[in-house]
Amino acid sequence: MSAEDLEKYETEMELQLYKEYRDVVGLFAYVVETERRFYLTNHVDLQVRADAGETYFEVSMTDAWVWDMYRPARFVKNVKVVTFKDVNVEELAKAELELPKD
Repeated sequence: MSAEDLEKYETEMELQLYKEYRDVVGLFAYVVETERRFYLTNHVDLQVRADAGETYFEVSMTDAWVWDMYRPARFVKNVKVVTFKDVNVEELAKAELELPKD
């Protein structure tokens, strides 16, 4: 497989992922961004923890969708993320959930 073929494949996968995102975003209430992943979820619990002088975040989500083009199943029943990096949690307004039709 050439570099061009690989790039074309990844571009097609990203487009399919975006189309799936567009189809499911209306099902969720929250967007959660971590250093490694982007999630849509209906329930999120963010806890700030401290241990031995280090602060970290523990994020628990239920009924989530994961933005990851290499993952065969993007719907996840339970997710738990522990990170020392920033976590962004946003509640989506219903008007924000409606994407323009192509």
